[in-house]
Amino acid sequence: MSPTVFVFERLAALIQQLVREDAARHGLLPVHLQVLGYLAQANRYSDIPIAVASYLGITRGTVSQTLAMLERKRLISRSGDERHGRRVHLTLTAEGEEVLAGSWPQRLDELLAAGGTDLEDLAVQLRGVLGSLQRLNGRQAFGQCRECAHFLGEPGRHRCGLTGEALAAEQTIRICREWSAAGTDRNTLAALGSEA
Repeated sequence: MSPTVFVFERLAALIQQLVREDAARHGLLPVHLQVLGYLAQANRYSDIPIAVASYLGITRGTVSQTLAMLERKRLISRSGDERHGRRVHLTLTAEGEEVLAGSWPQRLDELLAAGGTDLEDLAVQLRGVLGSLQRLNGRQAFGQCRECAHFLGEPGRHRCGLTGEALAAEQTIRICREWSAAGTDRNTLAALGSEA
């Protein structure tokens, strides 16, 4: 194992431990906290149950049970989609946001900011590793809306080139399940994944 892979392995193990500890503090399982964390970042195309399953790599049944429990604990709420009658959007409640306050991602953000590391350069390098691993393992890529090949931005106006819909500024910094790397589309990414 190379030193770089060793560091990734240790980071993954430590993050799993932190997720377990944060979840236990609130009487939750790690998957519950992961769903809350995902929903806190998801845009309106991605705050749906099937996207949760895809992002976390878990079954629809697990997602269904998890969402039901989070709703019973009043950590999330469901709302219908005006355009798509059967589609359900998931939103964090104030209680759900409270659970995430002070959780490991926030602590890591603070640590990185205080460390003097070039965070933009680090993010670019880590996105490259992530993208390669996703293609290698045939996983769907999720990414920030404004970094997507479909993003059409003009001063004061944003639109999704895939759906043609206008995007509020706050949606452009959230993650989307329809994300494609600039210069590629889903078919290209699928082909790259099958070649690996």
